[in-house]
Amino acid sequence: MIRAIIKTSLIDWDGKITTVLFYDKCNFMCPFCQNWDLILNPEKYPVIEWHQIAQNLKKRKGWVDGVVLSGGEPLVYKKDVFELCQKVKDLGLAVKLDTNGAYPEIIQELINKKLIDYVAMDVKAPLDERYNIAAGKKINIDNIKRSIEKLMSNQVEYEFRTTCVPGIIDENTVHAIGKVLKGAKKWALQVFVPDNAYKEEYRKKLGTDYIPSLEKFQTIAKKYVSNVILRGKT
Repeated sequence: MIRAIIKTSLIDWDGKITTVLFYDKCNFMCPFCQNWDLILNPEKYPVIEWHQIAQNLKKRKGWVDGVVLSGGEPLVYKKDVFELCQKVKDLGLAVKLDTNGAYPEIIQELINKKLIDYVAMDVKAPLDERYNIAAGKKINIDNIKRSIEKLMSNQVEYEFRTTCVPGIIDENTVHAIGKVLKGAKKWALQVFVPDNAYKEEYRKKLGTDYIPSLEKFQTIAKKYVSNVILRGKT
């Protein structure tokens, strides 16, 4: 279910003005997650129905370019996502999907049906046992790899995103991730925000003080992906 909405956002899709919708479930439980309360305690938040979303979008017609599906993990709700994407498309708006990449076949189906225009996929760590730490549970790494491959086949516009969490991301891990993403269109390195992290030990880690390391990470990342941006840098 959709439990939160940002009616107008200038930062969730580069170059576009969007409405952002947040789903209330996730198959991961990342220790540095910012939206953990929505995932663990969804009943605290009101369900936002389609008629409310449509009313908001119609009011902003000509102003909002598209809708971002975020969470949580939207693709946990496969049927709902397909229906919502079609409704948004019927309003003449574009759709961006934020995903953890755990559902490669659903991503492919959305692409095939032209229901999404842009995908932002998190790549949280090197694609080995370290990924389980970043995801907060044991996951199927092959699904992450397949989602990366599907996006890099250039059937839809996309970017990969890595939140640079101290203790998870360092120069060596940037190299390891870069080898997997080599030749990708875009890679965003994101500032870690510790304040509201799910696990308390991550709230004590460096946040914006880590920014000097991001410059080093960007230099390394550009050896693999030509378009590497820093996001959240102040």
